[in-house]
Parts: sequence; C-alpha cells; structure tokens
Amino acid sequence: MLTPTEVTKIKEELDTAKRPLFLYHDDPDGLASFLLCYRYLGEGRGLPVKAYPRIAVDPFARKVTEYEPDKVFVLDVAMVDQEFIDAVNIPVIWIDHHALLQRDNVQYFNPQKRGVNIPTPELIWQVVSETRPQDLWIAVTGAIGDWHFPAYAESYQAANPAILPKTISTPERALYETEIGILVKVFSFCLKGQMNEVQQAVKTLTRINDPEEILRQTTPQGKYLWKKYITLNKEYEQLKERALKHASKDKLFVWTYQQDKLSLTKDLANELLYLLKDKIVILGREKEGEYRCSLRAPANIPLSKALEKALIGVQGYGGGHEQACGAAIKKDDWERFLGNLRKELKL
Repeated sequence: MLTPTEVTKIKEELDTAKRPLFLYHDDPDGLASFLLCYRYLGEGRGLPVKAYPRIAVDPFARKVTEYEPDKVFVLDVAMVDQEFIDAVNIPVIWIDHHALLQRDNVQYFNPQKRGVNIPTPELIWQVVSETRPQDLWIAVTGAIGDWHFPAYAESYQAANPAILPKTISTPERALYETEIGILVKVFSFCLKGQMNEVQQAVKTLTRINDPEEILRQTTPQGKYLWKKYITLNKEYEQLKERALKHASKDKLFVWTYQQDKLSLTKDLANELLYLLKDKIVILGREKEGEYRCSLRAPANIPLSKALEKALIGVQGYGGGHEQACGAAIKKDDWERFLGNLRKELKL
C-alpha cells in the first residue's frame, strides 16, 4: 500500500494539475488506473502504452510536445526511460507496482520499495476513494483484472451480489465465474483495435456511471461498449476453442497462431491458465518475424526468473511478474528459447 504521506503527495499532484497527460499500460488494470484519475480530476488526456510496457523518448516525448501538458502521470507502466524524463522537462509522476527501477527527476511511487506488490488501481483507489466512492466498481474491476482480490471488494460484494457474489474470494473465480469478469473483458476489449477506435471506446467508458449500463445495456454508452464486447468476444471464443485442441499431458502448454489485426494473447493466456490448472502456458502471436508471447504459470513457479535466463543468447526480450510475463522472440530462435525455458523450469 501507499503510505499516508505518499497518498497526500499524489493527491496534491492531481489537485494542482491543469492539463495532465496520463500514460497508462494497455490492460484492464492500467485502464482502471487512468479512469480513476480522470474521473477524480475531470481534466486531461489519456494515452495507452501499447505493445510493450516501456516509455521511451520516441514516440512519447513527441506526444508530450503535441499535447503540451503541465504534468505527466505514468500509470502501471513497468519501464520509463531516463531519456524520456529528461526530454519532457515537466513534472513526471510515476505510479507503478512492477520491479523497482532507479530514475532521477521523477516522483516515483511503488510499494515494491517496501516489498509489497499491489496493483496500481488499488494504489490510486487510496487517493480518490473518499472523493469518488461511486467509482468503487472501477477499482474492483481493475484489481481483479490483474489477478488480485482486494480487501475493498467485500464492500462491493455486499452491495452488488449479482455482479460479484459474496461466495467469491479469489481472482480466478471472479474472472471466470462472475459478471465482474465480463467487465474485465470489456475493459480489455476497449483497448483493442486502431487507436481512434480505442480512444472512442475509452472516452465512452469515462462516461459510464454504473456498470449496469454495460451489463444490461441500459444507456446508449452501455450499448456501444456491449456491442464492441460481443463482437470481439466471438473472435476470442473461437481462438480459445482452437487453442484448447492443442492441450496435452506436457507440463508446458505452447501454442502459436497468426493474427495481424488483433492481439488477444494476454486475455487468452490468463483463461488458459485457469482452465488448464497446473500447466505453464506460453501463447504466441506470430507477427513481423517474431512471436509476441504471453506466459503464465501457477503459483510458486518463478516464471519471470526462468524467462530472464532463457532469453540469454536468444534474439528477444521480455519480463513481468513472477507468474505472468510478456516476451517477443524471433522465429529463428523460437525452438532454442523453448529449450532454454524447459531447462530453467526443469521440465
């Protein structure tokens, strides 16, 4: 958790921002972090950091120049280059929960400094909850979207048992057995497609006051988001059906596919981990001569450390949490990478 002093500092930065730019990771917890900040402040612009969670000088310094913000808030992004911080020459406030990095001239809030790993929406919720209690559903959706069941979910369950029943106490069950899991998918699918489509979907989501608008399609905004969800979920379910046909007794589940227009690997890898239970899941989308992968592992398997070592001598990069990682591997080195990973995981 954030300390009381950190909560006060972040709140002060938000309260004094006049034209902020929010750079957030393009996943449900990154989007939830942006929504919580934007709805609290009612000002600014959001820009998802797509493909790889890193903010480099190119193109993000140019994006800052184009928008001319007075502050930049970085939300749930694992890496921010020092060159970017130096280039923008305005205050940068970075709120994250990934592995710690050392950077200068930035306000960096990360509970990993105290050995605690809590998703970014939960950190933001500490800051905005008193002012925006009606946004609890966003904070719950974002945290569960990062496979974390927050303590404050209990109060949401008490008031909304149809969406998140009181009998649910784990993120896995919440994601795949309840309507909160549908909302996580809605958040994720809002971030799919061309940037103009993404911006329109996110803008619509900022105007949703109650998740029932989406789940029951009670407003035009809710109907728009539900239609996008239904369209993409059809493709998602077809992809899941194809993937499950490749299940075997092998402890390592590996499946690659070709799809240029839409990336569903993160979403599908999560559900495959839930469905296949004790398997280590590697899902790769082939694009531009490489496999862009999502890797998932059951608890107590140090996947991120194994991935780090498996990448030695391989054309590729990757990293992430202990049980959830992303990577991009050149096709020519794919088999070598898999061999290295099996060796590191002792499979």
